[in-house]
Amino acid sequence: MMNLLRRGYGAIFYENWPIWLGGVLLGIMSVITFAWARPWGVVGGLRNWGDWFFKVIGLYSQAPVSPLISTNSLIVLGLLWGSFASALLSKQFAIRMAPPFELLKGAVGGILMGIGAAMAGGCNVGGFYSAIGALSLSGIAMMIGLIMGAYLGLRYVYWELEHVATGSAGGSVTSASGKGLNLLAVEPYLGFLALLAAIVFTWVYADMALTREGVLALCGVAIGIIIQRTRLCFVRAFRDPFMTGEAEVPRAVAISIIIVILGSAALKWTGLRGEMVYVPQAFWFGGLVGGIIFGFGMVIAGGCGSGSVWRAGEGQIKLMLAVVFFSITVSLVERAIDASKALTALMGNRVFLPHFIGYRWAIISLIAILLLYYVITTWNEKTEKFMVEM
Repeated sequence: MMNLLRRGYGAIFYENWPIWLGGVLLGIMSVITFAWARPWGVVGGLRNWGDWFFKVIGLYSQAPVSPLISTNSLIVLGLLWGSFASALLSKQFAIRMAPPFELLKGAVGGILMGIGAAMAGGCNVGGFYSAIGALSLSGIAMMIGLIMGAYLGLRYVYWELEHVATGSAGGSVTSASGKGLNLLAVEPYLGFLALLAAIVFTWVYADMALTREGVLALCGVAIGIIIQRTRLCFVRAFRDPFMTGEAEVPRAVAISIIIVILGSAALKWTGLRGEMVYVPQAFWFGGLVGGIIFGFGMVIAGGCGSGSVWRAGEGQIKLMLAVVFFSITVSLVERAIDASKALTALMGNRVFLPHFIGYRWAIISLIAILLLYYVITTWNEKTEKFMVEM
């Protein structure tokens, strides 16, 4: 029996889950999160953290909602905690230091992602993934921008490899084992304690009449576990077709968004959720140009909005810097946009597709676009037509 349990544990936590399964589970969890309270997002939580930082140092006069109460923040905290717990359970947590130039790229990538997310009304999650799921046309605009930005980012990376002597071949990893206590051996036990702490957190919040917030944090934990175990990062969905030709992640993302479209459409069509929820005011300029900037930044940083958070939970210092600079930048840039009527108008309008073509054709059109992306990336995987040469 013990051997059977060990093999089962190893299959779950020592072997990566199939990426397609990650796409399916992520889509289901996104619908559940929306049905419970609100769609899955990342940039809102990061902005909340940035707002609090600037309030503490005296730059902002008005305090935002507490990060321990804000639903935006709690989902991201859950994502971070879930990936941390999952990394411990799979013995993959370690403090990973990167060379100085790579740390600089993490900071610059975070700044660019913050600018792009502020313009597009969300990062790869809120501005693209959940926005398309919410039947928003700006999500398609950002999708196009992300493709263009990822292509430009990859071109820069190749140029850097040929022309810039950075000494960034690798970074140091703090060993989890030593002469004394073998931390690697106890990581799974710490992971179980981390999961238990998340459950206790939810119970405490429910006892404080904050059940909605506590369950959202727990949903974030589940999402963190899913994407850490499957290594699902949206950077690969847009970079890999140009870099390696692989289409595994693009296919998983397309399937995941289709699930979200069907679930969100049902919730909105039945009136259980407002039609304009998660429809960014970013069509077309904000979505497209913000997507280009964000796509370039995520390739430079090596992680998107959600990817940077879950990799930070694994102990990667470069992505921790990306999260910090993302948070600070998106707070400043969104504040500047909100304060200017001209900039707000420039970003674009909120376009909810069913208002123009009805629910049936909106769903069919968006699914057709995602299936086309699925087919094209699969074809490119076999032909390598879109691969960029160094």
